[in-house]
Amino acid sequence: MADQPVILQMRSITKEFPGVKALSDVNLSVKAGEIHAICGENGAGKSTLMKVLSGVYPHGTYTGDIVYQGSVQEFKDIRASEHAGIVIIHQELALIPELSIMENIFLGNEPAKRGVIDWKEARRRSLDLMARVGLSEDPDTPIKEIGVGKQQLVEIAKSLNKSVKLLILDEPTAALNETDSQHLLDLILGLKGRGITSIIISHKLNEIEQIADSITIIRDGKSIETLDVKADGVDEDRIIKGMVGRTLESRFPDHTPKIGGVLFEAKGWTVQHPTVADRLVCKGSDFFVRQGEIVGFAGLMGAGRTELARSIFGHSYGKFLSGQTFMHGKEVKMHNVPQAIDAGLAYVTEDRKTLGLNLLDDIKSTTVSAALKKITKGLVVDENREYQVAEEYRKSLRTKAPNVDEGVSKLSGGNQQKVVLAKWMFTDPELLILDEPTRGIDVGAKYEIYGIIQRLASQGKGVIVISSELPELLGLSDRIYTIFEGSITGVLDKEEATQENLMKFMTQARKNAA
Repeated sequence: MADQPVILQMRSITKEFPGVKALSDVNLSVKAGEIHAICGENGAGKSTLMKVLSGVYPHGTYTGDIVYQGSVQEFKDIRASEHAGIVIIHQELALIPELSIMENIFLGNEPAKRGVIDWKEARRRSLDLMARVGLSEDPDTPIKEIGVGKQQLVEIAKSLNKSVKLLILDEPTAALNETDSQHLLDLILGLKGRGITSIIISHKLNEIEQIADSITIIRDGKSIETLDVKADGVDEDRIIKGMVGRTLESRFPDHTPKIGGVLFEAKGWTVQHPTVADRLVCKGSDFFVRQGEIVGFAGLMGAGRTELARSIFGHSYGKFLSGQTFMHGKEVKMHNVPQAIDAGLAYVTEDRKTLGLNLLDDIKSTTVSAALKKITKGLVVDENREYQVAEEYRKSLRTKAPNVDEGVSKLSGGNQQKVVLAKWMFTDPELLILDEPTRGIDVGAKYEIYGIIQRLASQGKGVIVISSELPELLGLSDRIYTIFEGSITGVLDKEEATQENLMKFMTQARKNAA
């Protein structure tokens, strides 16, 4: 890439929000036709920098210069940057679920004849764009009927329709399984072959190492260094050192489990899909969790891990058909979420922004929201106690925020996850179910959250961890259950669990194991 011209320079970019300097004198140089990765911990300023570049934060709200294709740019909004050929695909996809693939591809850019949308031309062009990204669906298929992996491809098809020259992808594989992730990475490499420059933000360092030509590392709102992946012999450990400012000796804190008797048990748990009557999402599942034990649940996307967790947590998913749950050997019935909380369960959802948080709330009100009765006198919330509780959790979990009056929408993904954890820890649960607890979180914040999980187990609580990252399950869990098509297919102790034998049980039916 050494002889390639520079397509983009961001010079001395500084961006401030009230009370926070998000970016301080950041510099970025990207060569034409390369895949340039931006790495950094949550809250380092990666997404903020890309929002400056794409006009989401318009010229005048930051200082510094954007030089694109040799000219200083002053983008006043996102349409201005798109007109120049810069397209950003955010982590939260900007698609309308009820509209079709074709309608989403052309939304705001519909082909027209004399002011009337030309649907015949739209169909022809959408089929061409879909073929370029590897989508074989009918263009009339509603977005809500295709998976997240294919929705990402629709976003890229949209960008190709806008004659993209510089494509920005913010955590493009965060919600994808391995197969969909690899397909998307291959597509980005294919776009590079057509001369399209890409900037990719990702916490999946193995993917960065696989496809990036250059990596710029941002730490605490400052650009630290830019690495040439091949020339500098960059590997994951080198990237981590730049991100956190030190070498991480281990990805997981040391932990010696103290496992007691059976705390929670499910027997014959069977649940029907909420809208498809003949489909079972949980098929006679049997499993147990002991005091002080971290139990992993492994399965491919759609295997039924989340469905199992949500249905047990107060029947909050699907139609319950049969099964029993026990705490300390006594049967408990949890027909709704308040009953599940009263029984000693807590559930941290995989979708923290939609199901885990009210983004209009602040840290203070969020922290106490699942156990308000602990801080109320009569019907009145004790505001001093509310502040005290939230501040204690902010300090103990090391949540990066100026104070507990800060809105949760302003926090980075890792800090939002800490607030969700604090909310459920305040209920003082005996069994904590964590669904993808480190999705979209950087390696430093992951280490902290692993430590929190281990501390909870050390207090005698049971912890269930659902994760799509097998190394995470192997590093954290004392035992791991595998799920395939709604059935538990195996259970492996820490000593016998490997990625290979987990994958074997995750991809084939087998008689239930408990």
